[in-house]
Amino acid sequence: MSAPASVEPEWIRAALAGVPDPELPVVTIDELGILGAVDVAPGRIRVELHPTFVACPATELIRMAVAERLASVAPGMAGEVAIVFDPPWTSERISPIGRTKLAAAGIAPPAPAAPIALDVVVPCPYCGSRRTRLDNAFGPTLCRTIRWCPDCRQPFEAIKTV
Repeated sequence: MSAPASVEPEWIRAALAGVPDPELPVVTIDELGILGAVDVAPGRIRVELHPTFVACPATELIRMAVAERLASVAPGMAGEVAIVFDPPWTSERISPIGRTKLAAAGIAPPAPAAPIALDVVVPCPYCGSRRTRLDNAFGPTLCRTIRWCPDCRQPFEAIKTV
């Protein structure tokens, strides 16, 4: 993708939208809602990223991937990739396409935001059963849990509702 004569924020956003999430490569940072504001000024591009959790171990990898993509699509322009927490990321930022891709990969997308509950109904991404149970609140990363489906006997990851 070569840069147009005048670089618009929408063009930069489209160029960055395909950057995959390093922990969940089936979805992009745009589909997860991590990609935030894009600001273009003469000779400079500033991109904001909203990590899913403050201590997300993938944050630096995402920042580097975005910086590399910026350098390749807008050579000669200074690129700044800022990690921001205001407004904070919430699971409602995940796009419908992102939710569909997560489920297709066997990862249950988060439920709509609700008051915190110890165990919510999370449909199984394999068989659709709603009888799943929480197996471990601490999944492989801060944003995921491990659940179990007694109907198809499959363990699966679920994105936490935040």
